[in-house]
Amino acid sequence: FALVALFALNVNAQEKPVYTFTDIVNLDKTETKDQCRTGTCWSYATGSFIESELMRMGKGEHDLSEMFNVRMTYPKKAEMYLRYQGKTQFGPGSLSHDVINAIANYGVVPESVYSGLQNKETEHDHAEMDAVLEAMLKALTEQRTVSEYWLEAVNGVLDAYLGEVPESFEYQGKKTNPIQLRDDLGLKAEDYVSFSSFTHHPFYEKFILEVPDNFSNGVYYNVPMNDLVMMTEVALKSGYTVAWDADVSEKGFSFRNGVAVLIGDDVPREELFTKAHEELEVTQEDRQKAYNSHSTTDDHLMHIVGMAKDQNGTPYFIIKNSWGSENPYGGLQYVSYHYFLMKTVGILLHKDAVSKAISKNLKP
Repeated sequence: FALVALFALNVNAQEKPVYTFTDIVNLDKTETKDQCRTGTCWSYATGSFIESELMRMGKGEHDLSEMFNVRMTYPKKAEMYLRYQGKTQFGPGSLSHDVINAIANYGVVPESVYSGLQNKETEHDHAEMDAVLEAMLKALTEQRTVSEYWLEAVNGVLDAYLGEVPESFEYQGKKTNPIQLRDDLGLKAEDYVSFSSFTHHPFYEKFILEVPDNFSNGVYYNVPMNDLVMMTEVALKSGYTVAWDADVSEKGFSFRNGVAVLIGDDVPREELFTKAHEELEVTQEDRQKAYNSHSTTDDHLMHIVGMAKDQNGTPYFIIKNSWGSENPYGGLQYVSYHYFLMKTVGILLHKDAVSKAISKNLKP
């Protein structure tokens, strides 16, 4: 018994987490999902954000279809690719404002009505669909002229892989349609605004963020990086969640361990999550250099749902990821302010969540 007890103590000591978090703000959110083998994090993250918005608005809990946004956005991406004669990117990636655009133009559909899964599939895998669409569009750009049937062909591929979008459906005991459901839920595209922080554009003015996935030329307000942190804090403390676009390629970003910290190159990889390390300080110049050198890229979108502190009092944002629930926090992840400052590409939030201190400086 003594040996067993000693073994148990050793196991517990080895498994003791490096970070101990105390939640400060943890806002309402829907169940964590898994985007599986797709590049549609933008729809999962922003869809989760919208679901939290509905809960905040007193509209109850709703499970909205991520694939409806995907289905309605792909033709727009295909159109831009053809208009630029193939000299731009076509792929599964998009940004938060593309979900807002889909809501504005097409409405919303419940997951129970449109899952995007065909033939009793249980997991999404868009590899073949993306390959077919890309090959089709590339072939079209190589033709001398493009016929009027190209859009019908694109829609045919999307319908084959994702299913046809219903014109009307039953939801919560009522017959409705995507536009009507959007209006009944009180969702308004004009209520949402995007922010970023880079010095190659003037602060407090609008600009088009230059990342490949911004095919729709979405507009962002540019603010200093400390304002970006402050406005995220203010939003969360006021009950508003935030959609977050970031670079997740750093070695300090670990979904498996449920944390993201900004660690220097001098720390060996095997020691990253066996003990806490001092994080790198971040300046506005550091952010810009990383963006200019492509060491900060538009990798992944997530959903910020709260704030926390670790055992040393270091502040973190709590994010809801879309990689399933197989980590210590059920799919949530704790992101340090240092990581947020350095690796944030952009955020989207409700306009009423923007503090007056920031709003007064924004130029039309």
